[in-house]
Amino acid sequence: MLEASNITVKVQGKTLLSDVSMQVKPGEMLALLGPNGAGKSTLLAVLTGARKASEGLVMLEGRKLTEYPAKALAKRRAVLSQSIPIQFPFTVMEIVLMGRSPHIASSEGRDDIEIAEKALAEVDALGLKERLFPSLSGGEQQRVQLARVLAQIWQKQDAPRYLFLDEPTSAMDLKHQLSTLDKARALADEGVAVCAILHDISLAKHYADRVVLLKEGRKVADGTVKQTLTSATITDVYDIPAERLKLVV
Repeated sequence: MLEASNITVKVQGKTLLSDVSMQVKPGEMLALLGPNGAGKSTLLAVLTGARKASEGLVMLEGRKLTEYPAKALAKRRAVLSQSIPIQFPFTVMEIVLMGRSPHIASSEGRDDIEIAEKALAEVDALGLKERLFPSLSGGEQQRVQLARVLAQIWQKQDAPRYLFLDEPTSAMDLKHQLSTLDKARALADEGVAVCAILHDISLAKHYADRVVLLKEGRKVADGTVKQTLTSATITDVYDIPAERLKLVV
């Protein structure tokens, strides 16, 4: 599993995260929730190695995350960031094949192309494969990027895999929001560790096994959906008057 211990992040005297500890386990879908500015994306960046913590430690399968060579880490975990601006005229297929780069010695083979096509089909985007990526809508781009990370974590050997999603449904219509989270849920059921930043509490309730709630850089709750998404906790974290809870719970 991936385990973060006492993570603190400070930037120019401002504390973005304070003493946060948590685990991401294979076979489980974890939802990171909290209001804007709670530290969710900062925590995800630390968990994936994209950002260095000021204090604390991240361990992956009993080994410090910082000890993994970049290519070895890329074979084990994939990250769908909130925004990945690409202006160059890559085709959709080229974007998805980028996800195969950790597994390719020189150039992609037939297997890699088949994996990329399968990933596109799973996100309902196979028909876009010859399109130029910048020409796509925001939601289409998000689905293609999801296909890229699905292609990245696919591997023949039975090894722990980790998928991190930062607001994966933010630009999608309702149909593709649900199909994206259906896929994330299916991967967790297959043994992949899935950690997703979500804003919709109802989606977290439906899809997640476990929830970590953040507020002002601190962990407020960590447990099952029933343990964490209580009226009292939601009121505290989101500063919602009790009479308004029926809109979100």
